Amino acid sequence: MANIIPFKAVRPTRDKVSLVAARSYQSYTLEQRESRLRDNPFSFLHIVNPGYKFDKQISGEARYNLVRNRFLEFKEDSIFIQDEQPCYYIYQITDRDQQVFNGIVAAASALDYENDVIRRHEDTIEFREVVFKDYLKTVGFNAEPVLLTYPDNDVIAQIIAEVQKERSEYEFTTTYRDTHLLWKVDDASQIQKIAHEFQQMKTVYIADGHHRSSSSYLLYKDLKDQNPQHTGNEPYNYFMSYLIPESDLKIHEFNRVIKDLNGLTKEEFLIQLDMTYRIENRGQTPYHPTKKHHFSMYLEGEFYSLYLRKTSYNFKTSIDALDAQILYKTILDPILEIKDLRNDDRIGYINGKKDIVSMKSAIDNGNYRVGFGMVPVFIEEMKTIADDGFKMPPKSTFIEPKLRCGVTIYEF
Repeated sequence: MANIIPFKAVRPTRDKVSLVAARSYQSYTLEQRESRLRDNPFSFLHIVNPGYKFDKQISGEARYNLVRNRFLEFKEDSIFIQDEQPCYYIYQITDRDQQVFNGIVAAASALDYENDVIRRHEDTIEFREVVFKDYLKTVGFNAEPVLLTYPDNDVIAQIIAEVQKERSEYEFTTTYRDTHLLWKVDDASQIQKIAHEFQQMKTVYIADGHHRSSSSYLLYKDLKDQNPQHTGNEPYNYFMSYLIPESDLKIHEFNRVIKDLNGLTKEEFLIQLDMTYRIENRGQTPYHPTKKHHFSMYLEGEFYSLYLRKTSYNFKTSIDALDAQILYKTILDPILEIKDLRNDDRIGYINGKKDIVSMKSAIDNGNYRVGFGMVPVFIEEMKTIADDGFKMPPKSTFIEPKLRCGVTIYEF
């Protein structure tokens, strides 16, 4: 039973939302950040980069306190307002490729995360979890929702369609050519129906935001232990999420690029691959696989197709059938000796939304020696792996939509 509740969002005024909304801090280049901070005093980047005001890099607890101060200043200056009653927020994103995503911004239960009602498919790094938990504890808000996905639901879809007939609270298009619309759901009957439908769901799944959700869970445990009057209704019992139906979720692959062949010549490398794969040289014509267990490879100016020899590989569990795991088990680990997919600087990742030529360019410019492409993970595959308790290798999925920070903010 998923406990997904409405909340009183802190959010920009209608006239300033397009100026406040920002992509995640790390997604900007240094030049892009400088431009936005210099030219836009309302950008959410001013909150998460408070040192800009003093022309100084600030880190750790000092930065967290200044982030809190900038946030409070936005509230004091009425750049941010807060809804008086708990609401759900219907959020529609139409990206530059005309893909449309419809979902609900709401508060998801940390206890559901603990009890595996909210299921995850990726491992997290403990250090990052703790750092972000400490950040949340100091700043007292979360501005970037976790992306959750749920089975398509006719009742929720009908409510979304009904609400979207009304004028939206927000409508703005970014310089990235994404169009964002947001509607408040404050009707008691609609709120009750949405909550009820989520309560009938045995599980929902984290699509993107594993570290944000795990850090929120750690925060919940800390604050619960520190509060002798804990009731379970405090805001820290929940974390902000954007929930979309499975049919709206768009999953891309991550292609792998490797800096060297681990001391092997091209011929020696191909001979070792032949033990596990049927190999065909495709020449200079870009090749992208269309089936699971088929891979593309780009090496020394030529594309290859690699078809897994299934007699040489054992499919014992759901994770064994994942292409990213197959690539790791058959090539990256045994042949190229890449053991740590998160921290080995010999491997890089290129999201599959970019075409296969992006992988080719990364190799042709000399930064990498060989690249591998694969088909995207299917939603049912992702769910089965999560249900079975397995975790995918890092960078197994590049998932859309990508959300803006600062459109809705959850305060605790």
